[in-house]
Amino acid sequence: MRATGLLAGLAIAGCSTAVRQSSTGHMGAATPADGRLSPAAIARADSGRPPYTRADVRFMQGMIGHHAQAILMAGWAPSHGASPSVRTLAERIVVAQRDEIATMQRWLGDRRETVPDADASHDMMPGMDHSTLMPGMLTAEQLRQLDAARGADFDRLFLTFMIQHHQGAVTMVKQLFSTNGAAQDEDIFKFSADVNVDQMTEIDRMTLMLQALPSSK
Repeated sequence: MRATGLLAGLAIAGCSTAVRQSSTGHMGAATPADGRLSPAAIARADSGRPPYTRADVRFMQGMIGHHAQAILMAGWAPSHGASPSVRTLAERIVVAQRDEIATMQRWLGDRRETVPDADASHDMMPGMDHSTLMPGMLTAEQLRQLDAARGADFDRLFLTFMIQHHQGAVTMVKQLFSTNGAAQDEDIFKFSADVNVDQMTEIDRMTLMLQALPSSK
């Protein structure tokens, strides 16, 4: 409920900001004394889309790597003896986040921004710089620990680490919305809001699944 309330408030604030920008002419270049708009202003007005920011680009680029690591983790479920419920969850994560990666790559490509590699295998390399990790992402050691687990141990670690991972994604959305001028692009706002809701819903589900597991010896 708190996440829903936060997003509702953010949506109102975002809409208010967009209205203020439109009414003050912020969307285009200053109008010359003769009243004519510059070519750049006309192009932006014709697009009907608010300008995106560097924060929007960083969010999309960072979330591609974030999702890629979740797909790597979830892809181990079939080969690591995961329970049927964990395997079903893992399959859902793989399908949903692959689709979202494609959306993010398309958004960046359409704007001629750098599109990061979606291969997370390098995350397991020794000596990985933890300071470059997005919030919630697993370290190389945590990934190796999960990869070495089997059966019930894998289930427990997977749920524990994926909750951490999802919480990081929620943090990234909050950071985006708290950045001045960010998330005014309609596609960015809808995408990040959907990510927030989906990740919070799965956190609740995984928490219940983790609590239902037999106590570890």
